[in-house]
Amino acid sequence: MAEITLFKSGAALPDYLREVSDDFTKSLAGTSGGKTISIKGGVFRMIVGGEEIAKNEDRAMNLVVINAAPTVGRTYYAGVYEEGQVVSPVCWSADGKTPDASVDKPQSAACSTCPQNIKGSGQGDSRACRFSRRFAVLLEGDLHGNVYRLQLPAMSLFGEAKNERMPMNAYAKFLAGHGVPMSGVVTEARFDTEAAVPVLKFRAVRPLSKEELSVARAQAASEDAQVAIEMKFAPPSASVALPAAFDKPALPAPTEDAPAPVKRPSKKVEAPAPKSVAQIMGDWAGDDDE
Repeated sequence: MAEITLFKSGAALPDYLREVSDDFTKSLAGTSGGKTISIKGGVFRMIVGGEEIAKNEDRAMNLVVINAAPTVGRTYYAGVYEEGQVVSPVCWSADGKTPDASVDKPQSAACSTCPQNIKGSGQGDSRACRFSRRFAVLLEGDLHGNVYRLQLPAMSLFGEAKNERMPMNAYAKFLAGHGVPMSGVVTEARFDTEAAVPVLKFRAVRPLSKEELSVARAQAASEDAQVAIEMKFAPPSASVALPAAFDKPALPAPTEDAPAPVKRPSKKVEAPAPKSVAQIMGDWAGDDDE
């Protein structure tokens, strides 16, 4: 790790970045929507409103990470979940400790004792409940543009650095060790071609210019950036039974002695006569006096 240079380009850290910090870099390092970029199938995909509208098949993409969820979350889906599906999890936790208050069917009172958190509860030796963390990112060539959500699964978060490319948490520790805020650099997100599933590794490319840093920090304070890192889900859809009060009783079958029921025409309701402006003002005055 000591032999890894800070920036891929070999650039030195500018003085103006030495005085800048962001809390989430240290948080990721273990110290004190919107629009989504999906990595389904090992391809960068732009998802808007649950639908894929564009994709980039390059093995790497340059981003500026401007914010991150404060903690690693957990999600449990019934059956086999495919990354990118627009379905709500059965149970989920934003803090990774307890199910969210909005969950209808929590699998356990605490994530640490949950049966879905045991190895083997998922496919193979995996856990049915998955770790992930949400990030707000910008595209290097479009810092004034859209803020995207990038949700990283466990294999892109945890692990050791290899060949100067690091999982996110190791990358954050590396930057924090050099006193560099992640929001102040261009980060290369590259697919690990040795992994059997989509996994991203990260590398610093270059520092942002003063102008770019100003734009990035303004974007980080935007509502879009906050939405990108929030962990919220709509409740799973379910059919709703008609309340008993709305059940319509069946009409009795007609007999020889009783004629079939006849639908009577509804009475026409006369529209009220229009009020004058003086009458309306008088009505308002009366309401204020109560």
